[in-house]
Amino acid sequence: MTKFGRLARILMIDLPVAFVAVSVLAVVATRRGEIRFTPFMFAASGFGSEQAWVRLDEVSDEMIRAVIASEDAAFFRHRGFDVREIRTMRDEHERRGKDVRGCSTISQQTAKNCFTFGTRTWARKAVEAYFTVLIEAIWGKERILEVYLNVAQTGCDIFGVEAAARRYFGIHASELTMADASALAVCLPNPKKRTPDWVAVNMQEQRSVIAERAQNVKKCK
Repeated sequence: MTKFGRLARILMIDLPVAFVAVSVLAVVATRRGEIRFTPFMFAASGFGSEQAWVRLDEVSDEMIRAVIASEDAAFFRHRGFDVREIRTMRDEHERRGKDVRGCSTISQQTAKNCFTFGTRTWARKAVEAYFTVLIEAIWGKERILEVYLNVAQTGCDIFGVEAAARRYFGIHASELTMADASALAVCLPNPKKRTPDWVAVNMQEQRSVIAERAQNVKKCK
């Protein structure tokens, strides 16, 4: 085999096979147990991130409902990607000239937080989509939700709802009320600038909308 042939084999066969094998092993290895540090945490906060792991059954139903209502109302119905929401976004952009808005599902955000550094590139989006398929197939919905609630950025250098509950309210995640949970949910799209106190003053309407929508989220734990 020529040098070119060997190089082509490495690039087109060996490396992709190795990547698939390693990525599947990584997802299988994190199917259970605590995930205390991720590439995204490192990119966002270095080694100074604050996080405390809790099981899904240790998070209040109100917090779970608020997160689903705010971030991904179709979470239990899709397989990682909300095709209907993507089509709606595309229609708004093409017909009405609206800016392209984010419509990442909880599954996509979890894949981004756990397996990428969160860079704003198409390569990252491709890796995110790939890992979204893997975690949907290997982890399942409850594990995805549990991980998301523990690794999502909830403040400056704060990750997960337990750390946020302690920092902002001085309570455990199991004690979060709907008022607390909806305020935290409003913080999620911009956690470095928003806090529950700021939301209470400046985004009360959005918090009320999330609290109302959360009442229609039927499946939690």
